[in-house]
Amino acid sequence: MINKKEHEIMSILQEESAEVIQAVSKIFRFGYKSKHPESLQTNREHLAEEVGDLIAMVQLLVENEIVDWRDVEIAKDKKFEKLRKWSNIMN
Repeated sequence: MINKKEHEIMSILQEESAEVIQAVSKIFRFGYKSKHPESLQTNREHLAEEVGDLIAMVQLLVENEIVDWRDVEIAKDKKFEKLRKWSNIMN
């Protein structure tokens, strides 16, 4: 059964994941250097901030034993294998 703390960690993880998606969408639409009129950050800087927030939540997943870091590393390695096979970004 999921407890209140785990629920909060995963809820915030979900929100941060969506914010990364939104930051990427802004880059696709307006470019890396563009800025929102009310912000001093470029879209690239905003993406870095949102990725940092996401990584912080991943760290909390591990620290609270919601996921095991070894499993995350295994999944990461499998993803890199797939990318080497099916994508040009690893070349």
